[in-house]
Amino acid sequence: MNTGTNTARSAAPGPGAPGATDRPLVVAIDGPSGSGKSSVSKEVARRFGLAYLDTGAMYRALTWWCLDRQVDLADGDAVAAAARDFPLAQGTDPDRELVFVGGTDVGVEIRGARVTEAVSAVATNPAARAVLVARQQEIIADAGRRIVAEGRDITTVVAPDADARILLTADERARMARRGLQIGGVEDAERLRAQVVGRDAKDSTVVNFTEAADGVVTIDSSELTVEQTVQAVVDAVVRAAGRTA
Repeated sequence: MNTGTNTARSAAPGPGAPGATDRPLVVAIDGPSGSGKSSVSKEVARRFGLAYLDTGAMYRALTWWCLDRQVDLADGDAVAAAARDFPLAQGTDPDRELVFVGGTDVGVEIRGARVTEAVSAVATNPAARAVLVARQQEIIADAGRRIVAEGRDITTVVAPDADARILLTADERARMARRGLQIGGVEDAERLRAQVVGRDAKDSTVVNFTEAADGVVTIDSSELTVEQTVQAVVDAVVRAAGRTA
């Protein structure tokens, strides 16, 4: 696997899929922790036959690299330098998450508590963010601008010119419950709250992902199933991009 570039691979759209063309289609999805971004974004990518980019995984991978190399996360310059140099290879197949750093598969480790509790120190570093945003924009271009990209600043910074821009949100109760299920349950409610609400509070100091910018469609998934949320996003993409299902 090439550790200097990112590879894009997307599934072919099924018969009658709303994105069954080769025309560019960039779908930008932002939202807080536990809003359902990842699962919904992957399914939307499948339905339109698009690549998929999890920008949060990129920040987590950089955090893992810094921790592995004992980089002081409080040293902004050191973290920014790590961002410029770390050897990331991240796949874009919605059916198979691939995140390698220096040839090491970190897909599981970046979801663990050690990285989760430290990632905000990296995500709130403006210089590091600028480096990773440039990488993310490169991935979008390499995918032929046929991609679903999800994160916290996609609609406003990474891809403000996306064909469809969506803010996926949910109330705190729903987000806490979803994240608890995602990580297999957490006995310590305060620790779970810190991972969800606390991280959002920290990250929101550098990017606004709680309120939709002009032209961004808000979808509240608090009372929706995953399928209902996916359909709401698909409908929003169809309307925004002028596609027909």
